Amino acid sequence: MKELVKSIAEALVDTPDQVVVEEIEGNQTSVLELKVAKEDLGKVIGKQGRTARAMRTILSAASAKIKKRTVLEIIE
Repeated sequence: MKELVKSIAEALVDTPDQVVVEEIEGNQTSVLELKVAKEDLGKVIGKQGRTARAMRTILSAASAKIKKRTVLEIIE
């Protein structure tokens, strides 16, 4: 899941070398924290949060396949 979010975010931003994804594992839920450069934050979130919502949808579909819940947090 971590690599999936990282590859999507790197494709969206201007500075892909500053994309950092950290995973916090729990028993049933994992939290993925996505950090990007300040100037790329708008590209990751998108208009009215549409890009972020689409990333979360892809992530939930992929995590449902492995029967685990994954939450995406975008860190400013």
